[in-house]
Amino acid sequence: MSFDKELDARGLVCPLPILRTKKSLAEMSSGQVLKIVATDPGAVIDFQVFADQTGHALLSMSENSEEFVFFLKKK
Repeated sequence: MSFDKELDARGLVCPLPILRTKKSLAEMSSGQVLKIVATDPGAVIDFQVFADQTGHALLSMSENSEEFVFFLKKK
């Protein structure tokens, strides 16, 4: 999947991945896609809730080698 910006949130635990995501999205334009790579298992639920509450679209979520990859499209 193509993306406009990437955020490395590996090694960070809640709430830091979401806080860094909010900051990154604030610097982006509507319709752009942010790729987030995280290692905190809690991020799976956190990003689903974050997308629901903010209106940003969670385009994709996957897990590989204890890393979670999310693609969020800014509203």
